[in-house]
Amino acid sequence: MLGKIRAEWDPLKKLVIHRPGMEMFFGLLEPYSSLYERAFSRSGARREHEMLEIIFKKEFGVEVIRLKQKIIEEANKRTAIKKALVDMARETLDYSGDDKSIVRAKEEFERNVKYLDTAHFFNILLINPAINFVVEKGSRNVQLNITKRQPLANLYFMRDQQFMTDSGIVLSRMAKPSRQNECKVTKFFWEEVMGLSLLMETQDPGTIEGGEFIPFGKFALVGIGDRTNRAAIDQLLELELEIEELGVVHQPMHPLVSSDKPDPMINMHLDTYFNVASSSVVVGCGELIKNAKVEIYHNEGMGKFTKDPKDIDLYSYIKAKGFEVIDITTLEQMAYASNFLCMKDGNIVAVEVERNVKKVLTNLKVMAREDTNRYGKLLDQALADYEFLKNEGQFFPHKKEIYQYGIETYPINIPNLTGGYGAAHCMTCALERG
Repeated sequence: MLGKIRAEWDPLKKLVIHRPGMEMFFGLLEPYSSLYERAFSRSGARREHEMLEIIFKKEFGVEVIRLKQKIIEEANKRTAIKKALVDMARETLDYSGDDKSIVRAKEEFERNVKYLDTAHFFNILLINPAINFVVEKGSRNVQLNITKRQPLANLYFMRDQQFMTDSGIVLSRMAKPSRQNECKVTKFFWEEVMGLSLLMETQDPGTIEGGEFIPFGKFALVGIGDRTNRAAIDQLLELELEIEELGVVHQPMHPLVSSDKPDPMINMHLDTYFNVASSSVVVGCGELIKNAKVEIYHNEGMGKFTKDPKDIDLYSYIKAKGFEVIDITTLEQMAYASNFLCMKDGNIVAVEVERNVKKVLTNLKVMAREDTNRYGKLLDQALADYEFLKNEGQFFPHKKEIYQYGIETYPINIPNLTGGYGAAHCMTCALERG
């Protein structure tokens, strides 16, 4: 059923993606502030994204919905959706400066609606522009200053704006300023365009992102840490979910990063260091999952969960559930090995880590050079991992455990897309499995 997902390994039938556009250009003007890992080629990222779409469609028979394309198509067909899109664009625009110019601009907006392409209004949402008018003497001596205000440079990470539980869609509320407007777009998409109801819309002061949530059939895991806070978890625990148990996984600070200056971006979401490959196998970075504390909540029904008095680490928890664990190195984790997408039980689309590690190492060397105390140990371990993996010839997903546990892999090379800090799992919103 659309918007209701029971387990991460159920066959993927339908997903939503967003092909990055001009908003990525603005994000690349300042990668660090845009939450990107590093600079990369925008045209290369778009080609890789197109390749991913083809793989999902042709190799796995998945129905792929592109966010912008679908919104524009439906707005062109349905007057009510077009009106709602225009209304959102109007509310997004911010004017300042000469009063008469502001009045004229607003009037022109209304007159020009019928002439402008529907994509024009969606692009306003992407760029979030502010328009400033400075008027000098003379005919049309107007300085028109247009600035971007937190463009949606991360919208292509479609996992995070929402997540699908076994009872419906939970709309996220993003922790970082550069991402907070993304959920307005996806809420419009789910409710107005797709006609789907939300199970929950996360309320202030709660913050939570979709990369934190992984369903396992009878139970589910959700991360808590830099991107997800206790207020959001409390709201989640009031939902009438069908799962028997919810495990709240505390984001571990990386033991190789200086404790007085931690860097939560290295493992920002649960799916950046842990993921599900099949109904019996998970993949995780042992260094992190053995240090991630899990609070266990039992579902009593009617929106009531009770906390188990015992806490446990994620490694022990998942082993007790009967799962085998494929351990990945620190370097593989940083190269997005665990951020694969499970297409069906025992079949994953995963980053070709060997093709990605050199970019990760280059970036880490710069970080360590600028702050040795913070990143020196992490770099040393990553370099040691690189030598080990080269000698063993076992870069993920080409590890002996993958073959031993019967996991089929479809390796992909996406060095530009991963520069934004994510891979196949982060870039896809699974809409239907089963």
